[in-house]
Amino acid sequence: MRIDYHTHNYRCGHAVGTLEEYVLSAIDKGMEQIGLSDHMPLLHVSPEEHPDIAMSMEELPRYVEECLSLQEKYKDRIAVRVGLEGDYIEGYEEQIEAIVNGYPWDYVIGSVHFLGTWDVTDFRQVHQWEGRSVIGAYEQYFDAIQKAAATGFYDYIGHIDAIKRFGFRPEEDATPLEDAALKAVKRHDLAFELNAAGFYAPCKEMYPSVGMLERAMALDIPVTYGSDAHHPDKVGQKGADAQTMLKNVGYSHIATFERRKRVLKPF
Repeated sequence: MRIDYHTHNYRCGHAVGTLEEYVLSAIDKGMEQIGLSDHMPLLHVSPEEHPDIAMSMEELPRYVEECLSLQEKYKDRIAVRVGLEGDYIEGYEEQIEAIVNGYPWDYVIGSVHFLGTWDVTDFRQVHQWEGRSVIGAYEQYFDAIQKAAATGFYDYIGHIDAIKRFGFRPEEDATPLEDAALKAVKRHDLAFELNAAGFYAPCKEMYPSVGMLERAMALDIPVTYGSDAHHPDKVGQKGADAQTMLKNVGYSHIATFERRKRVLKPF
């Protein structure tokens, strides 16, 4: 895969490496485009109660400035895209919109991590599954995905079934919930990503599953690729496998972004 649109850096507190190290890693691996997409600052929970989850609000302008500087510095060697992983938090739409509209992004990823104050992707909060209805959590999660798609804030949906990260799966069939989320993505003309990070999580498969990927293809929803790298060495991780998966289900083009415009490129 010659692009990678989902990377993090030291600012979020749970990744390592500078932005420049991620760019250089992508260049070393012969990539054509690298997307820098650190976590949006927390809006609804305090950094003290939820440490090492996202960059601070004070860091946001410095993050963008550094991204733009690297974009210029390496423009003859690689296309650097300035992005953000923008959490969808119901009830905080106005604050999210201000961040989305306040900077010259090439793309914004719409991701759901939080159900209320519970970060379902944080290993430190796995205990919150105890005594909880699994299907109830899935219903809440995929409802949030639909609401995120409807906001108009985002260019694509990130790790669309990340609720499965720690291997908690409902006994009931979650396919209708997944399909409702996919139809919302299609309805609002968004793309989604094939995210490699799930392969290394307890769920042991990419986001989304092959079955969900097949149904996205049937709906003709554009797809992009993200390693979700939290270390420079992980840029492009499982990229060859991702490309094979996409080809096997019928995809032949990958979604790229520049100044909030989507361009499909053959692979």
